[in-house]
Amino acid sequence: MLHMIKLVVGCTTLDELAAWMRQGERIDGYGVVRTRTMPKQAAEIENQGSLYRVMGGLVLCRQPVAGFRPFTRPDGQIGTHILVTDEIIPVEPRAMRPFQGWRYLRPDDAPADLGTRSAHEGLDTLPPDLRRALSELCLI
Repeated sequence: MLHMIKLVVGCTTLDELAAWMRQGERIDGYGVVRTRTMPKQAAEIENQGSLYRVMGGLVLCRQPVAGFRPFTRPDGQIGTHILVTDEIIPVEPRAMRPFQGWRYLRPDDAPADLGTRSAHEGLDTLPPDLRRALSELCLI
């Protein structure tokens, strides 16, 4: 099994991400995350791995990956749709510097799930700078 990690641009809370996923593009009932390249190790991720999401400089959640589909971008090149479930699973916040595209994430390196969201209610509503500072101090 293998995971992926990718930035979410323009979204800073888990509630906002959930709204984006409900309103965004859908394929076969799954949410769509667009990227340029098909992962060479897609078979190790599909139906068993997750897409970890970085918002405001922190890894905050993951979404199980249901599959990958090629599509034609407006420039005529082939891109990839990452199909994710609607389930947004909060994880232990971890600081992450910006990067382009996506990266593979080994299960041993992935942040642990927070468990029940109610135990950490309000964490995703903190300003991104405060969440990052608290994470860097290992307080959240």
